[in-house]
Amino acid sequence: MSGQEDTVQVQTQLSQNTVVEVKRDSDKSYVEVSLGSPTDPVPLSAADGQKLAEGIRTARTQHIPLICNINSTGAPPDAGIEALDGWGKAAQEMTTSSGVIPIIFCVKETALAGPALLLGLADFVIMVKDSYSYVSGPRMVQEFTGVPIDPETLGGAAKHAQMSGLASFVVPDLYSASEIVDELLALLPSSSSSTPRNNPTSDPADRRLTNIEDVVPDTQTGSYDMREIIGQVADDRILTEIRKDWATNIITALCTINGNTVGVVANQPQSLAGTLDISASQKGARFVNFCDAFSIPIITFVDTPGFQPGKDLEWRGMIRHGAQLAFAYANATIPRICITIRKSYGGAYIVMDSKHMGNDLALAWPSAEIAVMGAKGAIEILHRKATESDREQLESEYETRLLNPYTAAERGSVDMVIHPENTRREVSAALDFLLSKREKLQKRLHSNTPL
Repeated sequence: MSGQEDTVQVQTQLSQNTVVEVKRDSDKSYVEVSLGSPTDPVPLSAADGQKLAEGIRTARTQHIPLICNINSTGAPPDAGIEALDGWGKAAQEMTTSSGVIPIIFCVKETALAGPALLLGLADFVIMVKDSYSYVSGPRMVQEFTGVPIDPETLGGAAKHAQMSGLASFVVPDLYSASEIVDELLALLPSSSSSTPRNNPTSDPADRRLTNIEDVVPDTQTGSYDMREIIGQVADDRILTEIRKDWATNIITALCTINGNTVGVVANQPQSLAGTLDISASQKGARFVNFCDAFSIPIITFVDTPGFQPGKDLEWRGMIRHGAQLAFAYANATIPRICITIRKSYGGAYIVMDSKHMGNDLALAWPSAEIAVMGAKGAIEILHRKATESDREQLESEYETRLLNPYTAAERGSVDMVIHPENTRREVSAALDFLLSKREKLQKRLHSNTPL
């Protein structure tokens, strides 16, 4: 925290386990709630739930972010129903504040039972390396399944980073957690009624991306790290990646371009060839919704051959969850720029913010292939009886005729085919124009998201 800090405590008489403070300095203001001891987890009472609810209301009323540091074993077994009601009230206040103020939770050591569920309502969850969180503990899991399990395996920070997607960041210590909080506060607006502040940079807005096209392999199936492209487009190559270790086939991140905060959604060819699956769709949809709530423009980098095929995925609801990503993009009213780097096929083309999903600008590199499917798959369907040599010729003709961005541009699906080295310049110029974008929303109580 830089600058002269002004701290105000709110209703500290409610509970010794919980402290609510309004913190202000020359750079930022936020409400910080500390639940439990920094060193030892403590059971929390009804008063603690009420205190958290009060802190959330304070943040929402003042239109400033909420930071909650939690180290709790939940309500003690001998607590009355009031303890559960207190946490229910806190959950209700968090839900009311969702999309109004940024909500960041930091798990110091434990967050169990009721408090654990609150993490699922937060915008960002930071977990210290050795912390853990779960709704049902190891003893209950063993009684129910007959299989012994330890807290780390059940709900450790690494598991939530890789398996559940709960952890937005995993850090080695509390100091690192504080750094992440400061980084997020510098990028995010104070509330939905304000816009992200401009972060001045010496990085020229029209900087050419030297040798950027060399990042993408010549072969259609060659792998590369999409972060190399995103990093070159971002100011000073700085990228704050969110949920980095979960659903690694899609990237969600915050960065600045010409000082303006933007959200980035990108396929990652290094993981599952950049295909979309259930987790990737959920990860992308949640991030798009967040950016839309807080007026953060979205830049989408596309290189995907489609949805990942599989019986298990279909049975688990690939259709429903894939629709979440389409729903999030189609519902978003923020500035949206889509850049097709290489492959963009079929249903994945649609849900990755395609032109007719309502994006504001659709750019494509000359290497882009926008079609229903790749040449090999198309020829196998269209010319099943063709010989091997005929198939090679047919595939070549298909690629020449359909697998290029110019065909898509002729039909209005791409606004501009750009040279890769001009990507940052074109995106920055478009943002300058689009930041003033406003859309009139239709009147309705709420939409019915395909959860």
